[in-house]
Amino acid sequence: MNSYLDTHIVDRQLKNKSSFRQALMNSFTMAFRGLLKIKRTPEQLFDVTLQPIIFTLMFTYIFGGAIAGDVKSYLPVIIPGILVQTVISTSVVTGVQLREDMDKGVFDRFKSLPIARIAPLAGALMADTIRYTIATILTFVMGYIMGYHPEGGLSSIIIAGILVVVCAWAVSWIFAFFGVIARTASSVQGISMLVLFPLTFLSNAFVPANTMPNWLQWFVNINPISHLVTAVRDLTNSGTVGVDMTISLIGAAVIVAIFAPITVRAYMRRV
Repeated sequence: MNSYLDTHIVDRQLKNKSSFRQALMNSFTMAFRGLLKIKRTPEQLFDVTLQPIIFTLMFTYIFGGAIAGDVKSYLPVIIPGILVQTVISTSVVTGVQLREDMDKGVFDRFKSLPIARIAPLAGALMADTIRYTIATILTFVMGYIMGYHPEGGLSSIIIAGILVVVCAWAVSWIFAFFGVIARTASSVQGISMLVLFPLTFLSNAFVPANTMPNWLQWFVNINPISHLVTAVRDLTNSGTVGVDMTISLIGAAVIVAIFAPITVRAYMRRV
């Protein structure tokens, strides 16, 4: 009897490992499809190439003198804020493109294939990490050109970039969920921006929280975007890892744990 149970447990573990491996490989295949889409329609990269440049120049020269006295002193504040705001905003495109693919019937074909159910969604989100990486690099490059030289060093900059990309990938599951349940791509973008704009602008990304009214500071201090911005500032400006980085990673894990399964479930019902 014990021998039978041991064999059954081993077989189940092997099947689980095989299922996980298949899901991972299927997701990578779908991610490669997403990269091919970018190659064939490079205009999809306009937002992640132009937005970091325009936003960095615009916000720095508009707010720099008023907040920090001069542009150079404002760069250690604004570059991490622009980085988080730009990359997180870019994740909205994930839900929009997902809705467009579903409207075209592409996902109907995926559903009929013998692949892991999560693969079409996970693959699309994995491909979008390339977009986040491009936006991250361009934001730091623009900051460097304007005179931003982080004291944290190159290793801290890389860690900060990875942190932002990971958090953006987690947030993209929220917008993927909107993409599945919404009826049109334009409604996905409208709903996503309605959620995202208050979070990004009512944070410490552009101005210190202590300059805001007391009734607003409580929201800014608990805003997850504020924790991510602070974590990036700590890494880039001083090379330190604070509690805000831990909060950001835990928050990202919670988002994926909640929205990944419900997005897959909604996707299976809709396509």
